[in-house]
Order: sequence, then C-alpha cells, then structure tokens
Amino acid sequence: MSFTELNLLPELVRACAALGYTKPTPIQTSAIPIVLSGADMIGCAETGTGKTAAFLLPIIQRLNKTKSFPGIRVLVIAPTRELALQTESAYRDFALKSSPRCAAIIGGASMQRQREALRRGAGVLIATPGRLLDHMERERLDLSRVEVLVLDEADRMLDMGFWPSIRRVLEKLPSARQTLLFSATMSPSIEKIARTTLRDPKLIEISRRGGAAKTVAQFAYPVAAESKTTLLLELLEKEREPFERVLVFTRTRRGAERLSHILSARDHSVNRIHADRTQPQREAALRDFKGGRTRVMVATDIAARGIDVDAISHVINYDVPMAPEDYVHRIGRSGRAGKPGRAITLVTPAEELSMRGIERLTGQSIERVVMPAFGGTHSAAVRPSKAPSFPGRRAANFGTRSFRPRRAR
Repeated sequence: MSFTELNLLPELVRACAALGYTKPTPIQTSAIPIVLSGADMIGCAETGTGKTAAFLLPIIQRLNKTKSFPGIRVLVIAPTRELALQTESAYRDFALKSSPRCAAIIGGASMQRQREALRRGAGVLIATPGRLLDHMERERLDLSRVEVLVLDEADRMLDMGFWPSIRRVLEKLPSARQTLLFSATMSPSIEKIARTTLRDPKLIEISRRGGAAKTVAQFAYPVAAESKTTLLLELLEKEREPFERVLVFTRTRRGAERLSHILSARDHSVNRIHADRTQPQREAALRDFKGGRTRVMVATDIAARGIDVDAISHVINYDVPMAPEDYVHRIGRSGRAGKPGRAITLVTPAEELSMRGIERLTGQSIERVVMPAFGGTHSAAVRPSKAPSFPGRRAANFGTRSFRPRRAR
C-alpha cells in the first residue's frame, strides 16, 4: 500500500516522499483512515513504528480541508520535552503552506517566548502537561475550540503521575471533539482512561502488547555489580562490533553524571541528558548526538521516549529499568524505521528478577552472553537461552476493532 491509497492529499504524499517515506507503516495504514473519519481511536504499537505521522498526517489534512478560524484547533499532549519537540519538528516537516501555525510549550523553556508564540496565534499546540497547566492558570490559553486532542505515549504520562493534570485540562475542552490516544501498552489504567475520555473508540493493535521491536537483536550480559563499568568500557573500546552511535541508559541522574564523566576521562565523545540539565543543555546534547559529533549519549528514562535518531546502532542498559515497559521503549531507540539495531543489558544478580519481568512482558527469552572475567559465571542470570513459555499470554493481534472496555466491578 502507498500513502496515495490512504486518501491523503497529493501535497502530503509529496511531503512524505521528500522525507524519504514511500510506504506507510502498519500503524499508519490502520490509523490514518480512522483519524480521517473523525472517530476516536486508541493506537497501540511498538516504539519507532511511525505513530507520530499516523496522527499528524490526517490532522494536517483535516485542518487544510476545513475552514480556518482563530484559536487552538489541535492539542497534542506529550509526557516529555524531547517528545514534544520531536512532534513539533515532524509537524513542520509535513505541514503545507496553508497549515496553521504550530507552537510547543514545554518546561524549562522561556515563558516569555511561549507567550509571544501564543499571542501570534497557533492552530496546533504541542505541550507537556506541567507547562500547559502553567499557561492555563495564567489565563493565557483558550481551549474552547479544540477539535482534536492527542494523548501521545499515554502510558508514560500515567507512569509520571500526570493524569490529575490531564484531567484538569480535559475539563476545559469541548465535549464534541475527536480524541486519539497512543500507547505502547494497554494496561488496566489505559482502559480506565478510555472509558472516561473517549467515545466508542476504535482499537488498533500492531503486534503483541508490550512486544519489543523485531528489528532489534537483544542480549544480556551477566556481570558482577562491581564490574559493570569495566564491562561497559570493554564493550565500547575493544570493538568486537562497530559501536557507531550508542545510547546508554542509567536509572538515576547521578548515575548518568558519574558514567558520562568516566567515559569522558577515557576520551569518549560523550554527553548526557537527564532532568537536572537545563532545556538548552538537553537540546544541545541531542543536536550533537544526531549530528554525529557525540558518539555516546548517557541518559535516564526521560530519553526513552522522544529521541528519534535513525542511526543509533546500540542501546546499552547500564541499569535494568524498574518498569518492564521502559525496557521496550529504551531499546526502541535503536532499530527504527525498519533498520537493524542491537540492545545490550548489563545484568547483576540483584537485577535478574527485573530482567525476568521484562522477558515475561515481551514474551521473549533474551540471550545471555557470559564473560567470566567480569563475574558472569557467578551471576544468577546465567540460564539456558531456550525461549520460555508464558501461559495465558495472548497471541499477536493485528488490525482494528471497536474498543469494548471491561465491565466495572
């Protein structure tokens, strides 16, 4: 199937082609007709499969085919600054000459500049929840004309505790609107949001819920806790395979700072992204990483969603994430747009329980690579690599159907 067959405007098809997109992804094939129809929708798909274009392309078409009027017509809420800025950039890439202005309001950026952008008029507003409420409380936003609401990465917003803020935003929106919810998981919490926020939504599931990207080869390295950093340096410096552009995840901001300083002292071109860095610092770090001036980026989970860099060859989980879902998003930074990627997780005996939780979620047994010199032979993580069975887990579900929430008990 081509973008033309999805009934998109020829100008949008040409915009896709100019960006190198000639064939829609499965989420785009399923979602675009539904969004064009005006129906509410829940879209569940692996990270890196083109969800942003799946809602932006039909929204831009809708905005260009209907009469324009002043005010915010589309509101996109994203959990992180990086994802909001990525969405704003994608809108500018796809937008037509007649498309409304787009503004992004995110934490850590200048309130004055954001006020000026709103004053100039924005038909499309992309925002993080906290900064959106800041502007609402100062009565700088009129959301009474919003036609389309997009809740992007809704599962992550729940994890970050944003749902109370989002409910306050929903109270200011017109009830007659189209609502699109995108999530990598379909947890009971997401189902609860669907019952209270969406009207008879269509449900699209591309691949099994919680599944990891098929283009990413996954490996786990059992290691003694005291040998983790040494093993990481061994991997990066011995060049057993080309570590061309590497994203390293830690659990904590302090861990990210410590690790980036160690790598810098070993003459690696490295930078870091975490919540204690200012917005300009985070944007500069991401620019250098995308531009190839930085080979290694050390980050906390704020970068697990919203970093869209096609050429990331490896994701290394220096720390196993607390939530299994975060693992799926982390490794999805590699292997994007159908390209191959590799994910390596350093697993201490204390982290083995979390690793098995990841395997239960993804339905995959992750191959162990044992390096005895780093304590691997003493790790509880050493097990046969035979794929485990996971009783009760549903098979992959492809396609579209109406969402029927479970009856409240």
